[in-house]
Amino acid sequence: MRAGLDKDPHAVARMFDGVARRYDLTNTLISAGRDRRWRHLTRKALDLRAGELVLDVAAGTGVSTAELSRSGAHCVAADFSLGMLRAGGHRALPRIAADALRLPFADEAFDAVTISFGLRNVLDPDLALREMARVTRPGGRIVVCEFSTPTWRPWRVLYQRYLMRALPAVASRVSSNPDAYRYLAESITAWPDQRALAERITGTGWADVEWRNVTGGIVALHHAVKRAAAVDREAAAAAERAAAAERAAAGPAAAKRDDDVDREDVEFPP
Repeated sequence: MRAGLDKDPHAVARMFDGVARRYDLTNTLISAGRDRRWRHLTRKALDLRAGELVLDVAAGTGVSTAELSRSGAHCVAADFSLGMLRAGGHRALPRIAADALRLPFADEAFDAVTISFGLRNVLDPDLALREMARVTRPGGRIVVCEFSTPTWRPWRVLYQRYLMRALPAVASRVSSNPDAYRYLAESITAWPDQRALAERITGTGWADVEWRNVTGGIVALHHAVKRAAAVDREAAAAAERAAAAERAAAGPAAAKRDDDVDREDVEFPP
């Protein structure tokens, strides 16, 4: 699947079905083994606690989910590629076929959610982020582990050359579907940089978005917290009611004194 990077869900699923058999091996080779460290850092960034319920979206064969499970959390692997799920059948993990745009879980079911190298492959990344927010409890966390933009320009140029030339060549030797890795290279170069992705995450129900560059910015880990919007509105309304009650009890004279203090405290520019 290459033309136009249209990300047709059926075409993407077929593409991942086609690479499932040697997917983990290919990723380890083309990343020079750094994929293991990226998974480790994703787990650390989620700050998982024993007993928490965690959803791993676009989990593929479940290799990322297995890393998350090392925390003692209960981890669920979800992916819409049946081939990928079958390829990871040797891992003792809860696995479910699921579309990131229509997650088959109840609202606020999970303590944390993550997606590694999958967000750029969905048809509507913003909708996927909103779906992940929907199934996460207020105050819960998300970590998006995704390819990004190297921060040092010479390194960025070398990396882009590797993506477009060396990566497909390496994949052609080890992957069961080399064309999929040409798509991979094109999808990475078309993906938003760190700041742009942070803005998208902020606009989809998440707050306090931060990111960490890994391997010089080849990968970025974006961490955010699920907004508790309804709770915030209720607290703000309660605070406003309390302030109004205090003003009413103090009377007009006190309100006048408060107004005078406010004016005296203002510093005007010369």
